[in-house]
Amino acid sequence: MQSAPQAPGAPQLDPEQLRQFQQFQQFQDYLRFTEAQQRGQVVPGGSGPPAPPPGGQLQPAPTPPSPGPKIRMPRFVKRILASVLSALIFLAVLGVAGKLLYDHFFPPQDDDRPASETGGGTYHANKILSTQPYEAVRKVYQQIAQGRPDLACGYFDIPVQQTFATDLGYPDCREAVLDLKKQVTNVNDYAESLPSYVSGQQGTTITIDSCSFGVSGGPALGIFTVQQVDRGQWLITGHAPGPRTCPPPSTAPTPTS
Repeated sequence: MQSAPQAPGAPQLDPEQLRQFQQFQQFQDYLRFTEAQQRGQVVPGGSGPPAPPPGGQLQPAPTPPSPGPKIRMPRFVKRILASVLSALIFLAVLGVAGKLLYDHFFPPQDDDRPASETGGGTYHANKILSTQPYEAVRKVYQQIAQGRPDLACGYFDIPVQQTFATDLGYPDCREAVLDLKKQVTNVNDYAESLPSYVSGQQGTTITIDSCSFGVSGGPALGIFTVQQVDRGQWLITGHAPGPRTCPPPSTAPTPTS
């Protein structure tokens, strides 16, 4: 191998460096010829290609295999899934419609549900109050004995709830019921302080004085005004204070069980 002439003043290369440099030039010539041949720029009959570089021609990187075809879901499987989904949607709609129809034709009836829980005035369309005036007042005693302010206050007309609390010295009806519950010494006796019915009652507005009866097991609750409203129900529409401890009754109305 002949040494390539070097320009004056160029650094001297040892034989190994010179050999590597010549191989690099030979490799570049080979690449240029190959590219020209691929573009059709090589003249037929011309000189042959330069010798390939030591180690043989560089191999192009292998082409990655193309992805295989996607596996499609069989049509019968799609039909089955669509049928199941349609059946579930149908059952859900049917359940909702059935619940609405049932509530429409069979509305819930709960005589212990107070007007305060239904926004007031619901007694115009449903029976949620007592159908006897004395029973309306007796239930107030009963629900206080059980510590239920939601039910006890619900037998009053909404403005009278505050009147009842104020007459007894409390900020609101709920606080009144909860504190009166603490003063009950006998739940059963207090719950039955008033009778459910008294014979001889007349009119659509009745005044009921707690001290007309033998209130026991807890404090007396004063004087109630009860008025008959829609559907034969009785709503407490007035209240006045009275003694917490009543004297023994002299003459009381005759209760009827």
